[in-house]
Amino acid sequence: MAKHRYLVALGSNMRHPRHGGPRKVLAAALDALDKGKYEVLAASPVIESAPIGPSRRRYANAVALVRSKREPDELLRKLHKIERKFGRRRMGAAWGSRVLDLDIVLWNGGPWAAGEGMESLVIPHPAFRARDFVLGPARRIAGTWRDPLTGLTINHLHARLTKARPAPR
Repeated sequence: MAKHRYLVALGSNMRHPRHGGPRKVLAAALDALDKGKYEVLAASPVIESAPIGPSRRRYANAVALVRSKREPDELLRKLHKIERKFGRRRMGAAWGSRVLDLDIVLWNGGPWAAGEGMESLVIPHPAFRARDFVLGPARRIAGTWRDPLTGLTINHLHARLTKARPAPR
């Protein structure tokens, strides 16, 4: 069976009692993912970003290139299991503070949609094209990957997102 490649986004803006601050949480999450049926091929440098929504704490963000024989829904279950081990509970307000957030952004199998509610999965991630905290790190390790819906590379999507625009008059 062929191995799949995934682009996984990581984020944290809270301390963990054992692992420490958000940057260390991301490092520990990468270690947890790089076991058994999953192999972390590359990880971007960690960046800091402003929060989206009600949270006031800045986030540490990174992306990882992961290889596995597993299908996307199986990887999603693994990511949710890792989040729970770090104390994440998927309930309440969206975009709140969290110890760990793991999302599948892209994979080499094209578009994917499955599941319902908290276990639903849509690839490509519906919001990744508008998130510099995903595209910025992603271009460092997977800049030539293409969005299967637009055909544009991550480098191109990032350039579009960060392009200087004239001030409105």
